[in-house]
Amino acid sequence: MSIYQPRSEAEAATLIGEAAARRERLRLVGGGTRAGIGRPAQDEATLSAAGLTGITLYEPAELVVAARAGTPLAEVEARLAEGGQMLPFEPMDHRALLGSTGEPTIGAIAAGNISGPRRIAGGAARDSLIGVRFVNGRGEAVKSGGRVMKNVTGLDLVKLMAGSWGTLGFLTEVTFKVLPVPERTVTLVLSGLDDARAVAAMSLALGSPFEITGAAHLPEGIDGPARTLLRIEGFSASIDYRRGELTRLLRRFGTPDTIEGEPAGTRWRSVRDVLPFAGGGEAVWRLSTAPGRGPAVAAAIAAARPARWFYDWGGGLVWLATPAAGDAGAEAVRAALGSGGHATLVRAPDSVRAAVPVFQPLPEPLMRITTGLKAAHDPAGLFNPGRMYAGI
Repeated sequence: MSIYQPRSEAEAATLIGEAAARRERLRLVGGGTRAGIGRPAQDEATLSAAGLTGITLYEPAELVVAARAGTPLAEVEARLAEGGQMLPFEPMDHRALLGSTGEPTIGAIAAGNISGPRRIAGGAARDSLIGVRFVNGRGEAVKSGGRVMKNVTGLDLVKLMAGSWGTLGFLTEVTFKVLPVPERTVTLVLSGLDDARAVAAMSLALGSPFEITGAAHLPEGIDGPARTLLRIEGFSASIDYRRGELTRLLRRFGTPDTIEGEPAGTRWRSVRDVLPFAGGGEAVWRLSTAPGRGPAVAAAIAAARPARWFYDWGGGLVWLATPAAGDAGAEAVRAALGSGGHATLVRAPDSVRAAVPVFQPLPEPLMRITTGLKAAHDPAGLFNPGRMYAGI
């Protein structure tokens, strides 16, 4: 199988134009750490962004950074840390969960709309992405967005590319807004709550004026006894005040312990990277639903087949592990969610990923729009064919 690794956007455009003429289907990759997500690729060659590296713009005073798509995420984060800044959305590292190698890249973060626990406060990767450069399926270089936030008229290609998983174009450069690193971070830990009470506690905290930047619940048996985590960040004086107020607000749920520094950082990285399910053979699902529905959805799935789970985003994100045999619980998962959420099969054997809908099936009107967008940007169907939906 051929592997193409362009060193410039112009070279990428030439390679894609030639592939279009040959009708050669391409697998688009960054660092290759998320290749196991989605339906198995139906490609004939690989187009890698590994040769497109380097930070092209960093203006700390303007809170903006731009980098070529193949730039390692670690390089971007290290440069931001030198300026006391960070990506607001706390991107997840899938390597432990998927058993993959390589380095996550900034372009793949944008392509997958990869976000972590801070999404509830800082928004998703899509919300911080303000500019993209990419090559479409005709071999044409396209620029959308820029270096500042502004109102947009017409089709917002920046938001369209975020979460498209390489099916619409080959990203060559991305631009993100950034934020200052908080002076101090503290996590309140409530112990022994069941799922329903944990979600109630998280919802109460998130609805308060005390600016929660992380809210997760690990039921008993997920890396120890049941724990509910609430994170606050900011200036030290503000942290002390908000911690006291939250302790009073949550008193009916118990008296929280407090952790900070590396012990708290380790705990949030475990939630972010789904480490409780790393290294196992189970299928892993990512369920998005209303926080209040999370416990009922998990219980309904567990009634149909063995399952383990924990919650992020105040209960709105449920990470669920089920046996990988059969359809990996697809029928039970989608029946429990009904029309009130989305389910993505993040980890499963190739045979399962090829047989079941990996991403949430779309209603016919949305599928028609999705198909039209694919045809407009990639008319020959070159990019990651079939990765998200059969035929797309």
